[in-house]
Amino acid sequence: MPGSDALAHLALNGGPRVRSDPLPERGLMGPDDKAAVDALLDEAIATGRAPGYNGAPEEAYCQAFAASLGGGYADAVSSGTAGVFTALRALDLPAWSEVIVGAINDPGGIMPIPLLNCIPIIADTAPGAFNTGPEQIEPLITPLTSAILVPHIAGEPADIAGILALAEPRGIPVIEDASQSHAALLHGRRIGTFGRMGVFSTMFGKHYCTGGQGGLVYTADEATYWAIRRASDRGKPFGLPAGATNAIASLNLNLNDLAAAIGMVQLTKLPRVVAQRRAVVDALRAGMAGLRTVSLPAPLPGAEPSYWFLRVRFHAERATCDKATFCQALQAEGLPVNPDYRAMPHTMDWFTQRRVFGTPGLPWSSADYRGDRDRTFPCPNARAAIADHFVLPIHEGWAEREVTDTLAILAKAEAAFARHEAATPHCDTPDR
Repeated sequence: MPGSDALAHLALNGGPRVRSDPLPERGLMGPDDKAAVDALLDEAIATGRAPGYNGAPEEAYCQAFAASLGGGYADAVSSGTAGVFTALRALDLPAWSEVIVGAINDPGGIMPIPLLNCIPIIADTAPGAFNTGPEQIEPLITPLTSAILVPHIAGEPADIAGILALAEPRGIPVIEDASQSHAALLHGRRIGTFGRMGVFSTMFGKHYCTGGQGGLVYTADEATYWAIRRASDRGKPFGLPAGATNAIASLNLNLNDLAAAIGMVQLTKLPRVVAQRRAVVDALRAGMAGLRTVSLPAPLPGAEPSYWFLRVRFHAERATCDKATFCQALQAEGLPVNPDYRAMPHTMDWFTQRRVFGTPGLPWSSADYRGDRDRTFPCPNARAAIADHFVLPIHEGWAEREVTDTLAILAKAEAAFARHEAATPHCDTPDR
């Protein structure tokens, strides 16, 4: 179809939509989840004791989660943000020390750092990626560095092995924020098991859930586990000698037995959820092989993503429109893409205006902080990655029709907007 005809044929310009009905919902919750909740409530009614926390359902859930990672220990908490706070608090970091953290992140993946009187140092992402890497982290390491917090965004593993190679010889603990990357693998090993601790979110939109909100903190080390338990429950003397009292000041960040009962069932669904998401992406990748305006970035060598969402590269140099227009065309055809994954917390008001405590400026403005309190973090790679990609919200509920419709919509937009001069061959390259 000639370009002008293809433009007129777009739904954006009044043509017929490829897909007129909404994409399917996930259907994450089922009768088995209801049965688990009913059983716990039936027990509460029969005994007169309301469900609490740290009971048998939560203990079983934590053990099952740790076992799914190959063994170790897990503590269930109230959210992924609570998990980041708990992990950092468990390290008992010095006040006014620096914690390096990736630029593209959820705000809850960074906010706990200054709330614990530490200074967030923002690491740019690797070129073309949403994740940071060792080349971006190494220049930020100073004698003030007390920890490194590595988010694995969108279900894609960061180069955690390379980051650990920097951190371990220096004695710097590494926390993995795997909130978006349940069951992702790097060289056959589960993300969240490389660092001192791994943090996971189980809010309703993640790969599996514990109801509305939830999270876990994982470690392979028993001493670290007891520190996590103390940090997540007001410093209670877990793992300490008899007669000890609350050992540190912290918050009540517990999950609860009702949510854990849901999580126990949901955890059994995780392998299927991830396998189906990978199958959807494999089919999309194969179907997009001949397109020039969009492509799917290849994961790191040895990585097997779990795809919380799918980032799609838009090649502006091969198109006659900008990304915003291209995405509007996709949306008009029935594909609800997100043109911009705006997730750089250090560009938000709370960070730029230093609004953490009642007195703006703290902890940066404290005389006890020996670093550069006015330091800024341009993060050109992260900005470029956001500018060059849009987000496609795939999930395990997609069937063949959803894949077929998505490919048809992308091809329709390509026909309308692709430049017709001699094509420049391109291939996916790992995000490094």
